Amino acid sequence: MTNFHNTLFVTTPNAFVAKEGESLKIKVERETRLQIPIHHLIALVCLGPILVSPEAMQACSEAGVAVVFLSMHGQFLARVEGALSRTATLRRAQYRAADDAPRTLMLARGFVAGKIANSRVMLRRAARTRPDGNEAMGRAASRLLALEDTLDKPETLDELRGIEGEAAARYFEVFDEMLGDVPFRFEKRTRHPPENEVNALLSFGYSMLSVDCLAALQGAGLDPAVGFLHGERPGRPALALDLMEEFRAILVDRMVLAMIRLGQFKPEHFERFPTGEVRMKEDARKMFLIEYQKRKQETVTHPATGQEATWGQMPHIQARLLARAIRGEGEYVPFLAR
Repeated sequence: MTNFHNTLFVTTPNAFVAKEGESLKIKVERETRLQIPIHHLIALVCLGPILVSPEAMQACSEAGVAVVFLSMHGQFLARVEGALSRTATLRRAQYRAADDAPRTLMLARGFVAGKIANSRVMLRRAARTRPDGNEAMGRAASRLLALEDTLDKPETLDELRGIEGEAAARYFEVFDEMLGDVPFRFEKRTRHPPENEVNALLSFGYSMLSVDCLAALQGAGLDPAVGFLHGERPGRPALALDLMEEFRAILVDRMVLAMIRLGQFKPEHFERFPTGEVRMKEDARKMFLIEYQKRKQETVTHPATGQEATWGQMPHIQARLLARAIRGEGEYVPFLAR
């Protein structure tokens, strides 16, 4: 169990979360490990097989504390929260925009522009520190710049997705060069399931980021299920996946690369299953969460607004910029790292 900045992460398998008075009590094998007042929390995140009592769930709902369930390797499963008090005006505008092909394309273009630009920043930074692979990374960065220059040409969402797909492929082709001389190899992006240690780390990090983006969108009054770049699918937070795109490389990938290079992860931090899945062990997940929360508290200047805020606040700023764009108060400006 780890409490970071009002978010309680429960990571011990088969832990039990119960309500006692105005507090949550976390037990493992009937032994109390932690007790924390509910009003100190904004979210309870459960990784893996965690039991939450109905009384605890109700207390969290009434206190406005979201309860988030993730799989053992961080895949988003569900989010439970109380009734929202937002007006319907913004969401009606969001649904109209999602049904308007030109507006959908315009908004989706912003997410892709942010993703490609920030991936290129990562390649440039890595090339400065990894001289052995800077030629390949330089070529990839040049291709991403060329793709960025074509973003105003697509006339359909499928064409835009094709550009985004090629940009992702060029970026991940040189991920091993960005890693350098470390005991882990990336090889290629594998998701369901992750087939090596690097992919396990990336997938876990993206799951953490999706929870943050989902919370940011809900806080801005938007419906996370209705996206623009990602299509609607039952149980899929499409708009959270949209918003994630501009933060994947600059927040999650950057952190994973740094932690691996510093030797913070060892082969014994992972376990492999007969299905081919590689999963982080509990100590690795805790270490990742500690570092992720530290990164989220680092201060950065928003390139468009000039506002100083933490990385953890940036998805909330972007969600509000997106809400303004959906209301017709200007174009959506993605977060572009420098």
